[in-house]
Amino acid sequence: MPALPHVPTSAALARMVAEVPVDKISLAWLIAHLHKRSFGLLMFVVALIGLMPGIATLAGLLLVFPAIEMIMGRERPTLPRFLANRSFSATHFVRLTARLIPWLERLETLIRPRWHTPFQATKRIVGVVVLALSVTVMWPFPLSYIAPSLVIMMISFAYLEEDGLLLCISLFAALLSFAFTAVTVWATLAAAHPLESLWTKFTALITAAWR
Repeated sequence: MPALPHVPTSAALARMVAEVPVDKISLAWLIAHLHKRSFGLLMFVVALIGLMPGIATLAGLLLVFPAIEMIMGRERPTLPRFLANRSFSATHFVRLTARLIPWLERLETLIRPRWHTPFQATKRIVGVVVLALSVTVMWPFPLSYIAPSLVIMMISFAYLEEDGLLLCISLFAALLSFAFTAVTVWATLAAAHPLESLWTKFTALITAAWR
């Protein structure tokens, strides 16, 4: 069977926006319209939705499922029914996507399939990294979801466009995101408890574990 022509991510999103219902979008509707690009587009769109106020925890939870299925080597993502039937504002989704598409079109003039890597191995690596990032998306600290959500969008875009160079850059950005989250958590805990107290508890735990 001949390979299907590559469809740019911007074109796939524009096609999806043209078919969006007037009021609400369910996740089941979203998955049904992703077709063969299901994993990459699902992660990209869910991370995009996660940038909406108050949606980050749900978005992080939703990202766990496709990430695990990518690690398992599944062909298409599935979601539990109670999550698949969850809906969100079509207006907000269309507005965000409409703003994003012109930027993607500009990026697609530079980003292209290169540095080819084995498909299944790449899928599993992406799944592991997105799974770890999805946990930080759900982290209950103010605005802490923004960096990992943007990195997941970047990883998904690289995966969709089959750009190994961008994927390597995205994985490095994921490391920076993890470091940023760690610093945020430490700073928050330090503000709530004196550093000396935290250090004492930490050394006590290490000593107990060593014994």
